[in-house]
Amino acid sequence: MADGSELTHVTADGSAHMVDVSDKAVTKRVASAQAVVHTRPDVIALLASGSLPKGEPLAVARVAGILAAKQTSSLIPLCHPLPISGVTVDFEIGESSVRVITSVKTTGVTGVEMEALTAASVAALTVYDMIKAVDRGARVTDIEVLSKSGGASGDWSRE
Repeated sequence: MADGSELTHVTADGSAHMVDVSDKAVTKRVASAQAVVHTRPDVIALLASGSLPKGEPLAVARVAGILAAKQTSSLIPLCHPLPISGVTVDFEIGESSVRVITSVKTTGVTGVEMEALTAASVAALTVYDMIKAVDRGARVTDIEVLSKSGGASGDWSRE
């Protein structure tokens, strides 16, 4: 088992490989992540009033984030397919930003940090797609894990 100082997806000769998790204990695992979409205040006003040309971005982004979490192992080559038991995608609307906050849960042998990150990223990209007609300069930033729990390495929080 890795102690955190070695790259678990790289063999001694430098080859990439999928980590063997067959001997790991099944535990409840939860991870949360975020991504932030920065835009202009007038675009936030359009978003809040439901007046964007492409429709309701947050509802579409929520579904996109959930679907993305479920497809993580298809998108990230060395991720294991996991039995996801829950995904939430929430939004905090600021004056000139939308913060996407995701949480993913499973009971399994490996964590769901990548699923939470993928959900946050795809949900934020979906918000960008929905607002780009009115703000091509919008940016997606601050994609990061906020916390994780479960597994041999225990709990961790960015706070």
